[in-house]
Amino acid sequence: MTSRHALSVAMLLADGRLPGGGHAHSASLEPALLGGMPVTAVPAWLAGRATTASLVEAGTAVVTARSLGGFPARSLTDVVGAWAARTPAPALREAARLLGRGYLRLACSLWPEAPAVRALAAHAAAHGPLPRAVVLGAVAAATGLPAADTVRLTVYDDAQTAASALLKLEPLDPVTPARWVLDACAAAEPHVLRVAACTTPEDIPASGSPQTEGWAQAHALESQRLFRA
Repeated sequence: MTSRHALSVAMLLADGRLPGGGHAHSASLEPALLGGMPVTAVPAWLAGRATTASLVEAGTAVVTARSLGGFPARSLTDVVGAWAARTPAPALREAARLLGRGYLRLACSLWPEAPAVRALAAHAAAHGPLPRAVVLGAVAAATGLPAADTVRLTVYDDAQTAASALLKLEPLDPVTPARWVLDACAAAEPHVLRVAACTTPEDIPASGSPQTEGWAQAHALESQRLFRA
């Protein structure tokens, strides 16, 4: 069978129609809006997220891909621990693991023989669900997705998830959030090579977003919500 180009894999993973559970997740936008953030602040919020929380996810994916590729040899437990330390809100960690389950199901279906995917599935079976960023890293390792593209994909997917959720939460012209997504990706671009160079769990960015964490915890207690997080 002809090998799939890594760019095709990136486009597949960036497609909002991917059956990975993103339709139930707003990338923390719904918690922010319910917490009092006005819609007019969404562009700045997206750019801020692209340079903080999204880079934590991207760094985790890059380090996972390198760990599963054998350079350097680090256990997935170390990577997950570093990610969890940089994602202090239990609500966000739980949401990430739920998304990870969907992504792992997809990975096991599309790349069942890839050593990285098999190692990830074995780890999940032994230790429980893994966060989405770790599964994305395994897919990158399995498909040869370059580190810089893994970073850009993670940032884009995060911003696009929020933009898609926004159209369900607020009456806007769909063209408007499309511009905001491009601006968020542009804000992250100066950081791409730095994050792509991460090799160990200690290298993963620790750029937190305390307000987002607080909104997520409050959102988890809401009885009426459209998205899980």
